Amino acid sequence: MALAGLGLSVREAAPAVAPVPAVRAGTLVFTSGQLPIREGELLATGRVGDALGVADGQTCAQWCVLNALAAIKSEIGDLGQVKRIVKVVVYVASGTLFADQALVANGASELLGRVFGDAGRHARSVIGVSALPLDAPVEVELVVEIDPCLV
Repeated sequence: MALAGLGLSVREAAPAVAPVPAVRAGTLVFTSGQLPIREGELLATGRVGDALGVADGQTCAQWCVLNALAAIKSEIGDLGQVKRIVKVVVYVASGTLFADQALVANGASELLGRVFGDAGRHARSVIGVSALPLDAPVEVELVVEIDPCLV
């Protein structure tokens, strides 16, 4: 895994708005929606396309992924058990005329590709919404497969 090589680390799972940050079902781990929280604070608030630009949204999406990985780590103990990223769902709080949600989601997808290589290739859905919890601009959910030999 290339997190350290990218100068990134996974800390303890951020306090979740949802009571359960991740659950395991067989060889799959599903995260609750993760917000762009860094050091206990939202990285940004508001809607992309209004107060925030695409680059801001991409940075938020990356922090959401880091928090999702922390949630997965809290469930399985070691991110080395991740066999592949299966599905990514990205919600983007969008200004009225904003239509580049997929570009925002690229921040999440590209980070997962850099960290996990081919195992980071995934199916993806991107949804534009009018608002997210705590006025966050982005929320990300992950589904990952873990090595069945390590379950």
